[in-house]
This record gives sequence, C-alpha cells and structure tokens, in this order.
Amino acid sequence: MTHIHVIHENAAWLEPLAAALDRQGLPWRDWFLDRAVFDLSRPPPEGVFYNRMSASSHTRNHRYAAELTAAVLAWLERHGARVVNGSRALDLEISKARQYAALEAAGIRTPDTVIVAGKELLVEAARRRFGEAPFIVKPNRGGKGLGVRLFHSPGSLADHLDSPDYEPSVDGLHLLQQYVRAPVPLITRAEFIGGRFMYAVEVDTSDGFELCPADACAVGDAFCPAGAEPRAKFTIIDDIDPALKQRYQAFLAANAIGVAGIEFITDADGAVYTYDVNTNTNYNPDAEARAGRSGMAELARYLGTELERAPHPPAKRSPLPLSASDRLRGEGYSGLLPRPALAGRASG
Repeated sequence: MTHIHVIHENAAWLEPLAAALDRQGLPWRDWFLDRAVFDLSRPPPEGVFYNRMSASSHTRNHRYAAELTAAVLAWLERHGARVVNGSRALDLEISKARQYAALEAAGIRTPDTVIVAGKELLVEAARRRFGEAPFIVKPNRGGKGLGVRLFHSPGSLADHLDSPDYEPSVDGLHLLQQYVRAPVPLITRAEFIGGRFMYAVEVDTSDGFELCPADACAVGDAFCPAGAEPRAKFTIIDDIDPALKQRYQAFLAANAIGVAGIEFITDADGAVYTYDVNTNTNYNPDAEARAGRSGMAELARYLGTELERAPHPPAKRSPLPLSASDRLRGEGYSGLLPRPALAGRASG
C-alpha cells in the first residue's frame, strides 16, 4: 500500500491534519524530522510526500530540522517522488529575503526592505533608509512573529539592541522594512490548496497588536473601544481581488508551491503589500466553524487525490517506513528512521 508521508517537526500542528486524514480513511505516515537516519543510496518508499517543515522549527529545539528536510527533499525529488511543497517551497519558507525576490519577480508588491548582516550595522542602516519614520525589524528566518518589532526611530532600535530582549536571527540576517499603516486594523491571509484559492481570512489587529507588514508586532497596550461590539479576530471571507488572486496563483505555480497562506495589507491609498508566504499553513477552527468550512478536510482530500495520481513504478522499492510503534523502537528498516510525533497514529 502506498501512503501519504507528512514531513514536519511540530506534533501540535499535525493533529488537525492527522484527524482529517483519519476521517477520510487515507493511509498516511508521520515523518517527524528533528533527528533521523536516511540511507540516501536507497530509493524512498512509494507515495506522496507533503512537506510541512516550518521556518520556526529552531524555536522548538529542532535547530537543524529545516536543513535535514532540505536534504531529504532533494533525495525524494532525485528519485522522482511526488512532493507537495518541495525544495523550492522550503527555500522560500526559511528566507523572507528570497521570498520577497520571488514575489516581486511575479509582479507582486512587497514592502521596501533592507537586508543587514551584522548587528552593529542595523541602526545606521535604519537611519539611512527610513530616517525618523517608523520601520519594522524582523529576522530573515523567523516564523510565528518571533523577533518582529515596530520601531519609531533608529534611537529606539539602538536601545533595543542593547537590551536583554534582543534575540539574534538564527541565520545571522535581519530585515529592516517599511512600516505599512492600514486605515483599519486589518490584514488578510489568502489560503491556497493545490495552488488554487480556497478562502481568505481577515484578521482584526485592534487588540494591541498589528500584523505590520509581517507577523504580530506588539505596539502598546491593548485597545478596546468602550461599548463597541467586539469583532471576531479571524473572519473567513469568500474572495479577494480577482487580479491579485490570479497573480498569487501564478506565483505559486512558478515556485512549485501547492499549499500556502499568503498575507497582505492595504494602506490608506489602497496600495496592497504582500509581506508573508507561509508554506506550513494552519487554519483557525473558530472562524471555520462559523463559516462552515474545513481547510484540513480540503487539504486531506487534495492529498488523497495526489496519492491516487502518484506513479507506481514496477521496479523494486524500499520497504515503507515502520509503523509509529516500531519506529519508536528503531527496528526494521534502517534506510529511514525518522522519529514519530504521534505514536500509534500512522495509519494504513
């Protein structure tokens, strides 16, 4: 039996997809790639490989998970395996600078950005590019909004760099970025499965945080207008601007990205800035419940369809990875020994 092989390093993020795959009776395997042993001289097992490796993996003590995954994806692709979100997707996931270059090449506007190698160069670079205007500082490789901050002057950045709150970027690169102020506290995240638009989520940022022009940036005390009816933080909408949607889908096709969430913000003049492409996308369950949608169910159906289409070469292949319980003991197949995250949850 062929399987859907889910490559990841975060068990909590895998749970909703695992449940969706189980509900649809799809055979799948858990490839938890923080540590593993692979024999690259042997071909991989048959099936479809779905890469969910995250740029923030290092924050969960999985410092080299992304590097390991890059090697594994190259091995899979060298053998002609069907990989959803392969090497190119991972490359963009772990570098916002390369992400922005790819977006601009596709005719998609991104915020003005300066890349800086060297902590001691940040303040002067910010002063030269943005003067006394507000700007964003973020790590080139981040995730979850970690290290993303809004500064109102180079002097405030200098104070931060000398404080215990400063954290260096894992790849040694920081980005200084134009601050895009929206007329309303709102950003939009467009979700794509199979390279096609599924739905979008409007994210209300009025609770003291702004997704400006990146992930969450704390900018002060939470703001709650007296007497106002609170808006749900996440609200699903059915569509976005058709031209923007078409450009996003072309961008995903050009970069071999099957599954992604793309975030953008609109300024007071109506200009749209795209600031993040997340190839390890998750879906908000409360918003989906209100809208009667399920991104993970749609993702599971897509992976099931890809599994049906996957090639089944007649040549003898390596055995499938062990079941979760067997892999915990490290028995059997020595060519592939990833550590399972969800013991007992591999199916089929």
